[in-house]
Amino acid sequence: MQYQVDIHTHTVASSHAYSTIHDYLAVAKQKGIRLFATTDHGPAMADAPHFWHFVNLRVLPRMVDGVGILRGIEANINNCAGEIDYYGEYLSQLDIVLAGFHEPVFPPSDKANHTEALLNTIKSGKVDIITHPGNPAYPIDIDEVARVAAEYGVALEINNSSFEVSRKGSEANCIAIAAAAKKYGTLLVMGSDSHVAFSLGNFDRAKAIIDAAGYPESRLLNRSPEVLLAFLAARGHDSVNDLISLFEEV
Repeated sequence: MQYQVDIHTHTVASSHAYSTIHDYLAVAKQKGIRLFATTDHGPAMADAPHFWHFVNLRVLPRMVDGVGILRGIEANINNCAGEIDYYGEYLSQLDIVLAGFHEPVFPPSDKANHTEALLNTIKSGKVDIITHPGNPAYPIDIDEVARVAAEYGVALEINNSSFEVSRKGSEANCIAIAAAAKKYGTLLVMGSDSHVAFSLGNFDRAKAIIDAAGYPESRLLNRSPEVLLAFLAARGHDSVNDLISLFEEV
């Protein structure tokens, strides 16, 4: 199956990434990607865009040449209370909110602290998807995170980049996450975590992990734009209604 949705990409607004929105649109057309999210790093990261970058995402067109653009963020989890570095009414203006651990913001400590932080982030209601939870630098209670994510309707990401250019050693954790997600009915989503447009929609390694765990395709959010948009609408992102309408017209 070709997956037409990518929920995790970075642009030159995060200075350790190398592509523009225009670059992503061109690659999306080439690869048959129908919907992608632009999710630059939250402002607490050293080289992240300013807070206003995310406020002003509203200037982006909804769809260009048949490719839909989700206005989003990969926020940083700041502390064990599950606070993130984007807040207030501005969160409701975004289409999608990702959040994860990043060493410059939340230095690795121990399994108990990491688990507490993830559980509180999930329970906060502010985050739709937890990014790269299989990072071996941040051991967690996988079973408890998957159970609570299912309870609160938050998806866990299987991050393709973790098996290729970053977070080496993630495979065993991610298989365990996919297996726990299968057990509890937790939603999974694949993200390229692309830092250059050429890797948009690259999911081969992530899908192999998901298949190894026997996770059902029917619960994978990437399976169509309509499925992901319905998930976001159900989580209270009214901003996606216009995108839903555009896809219904196609």
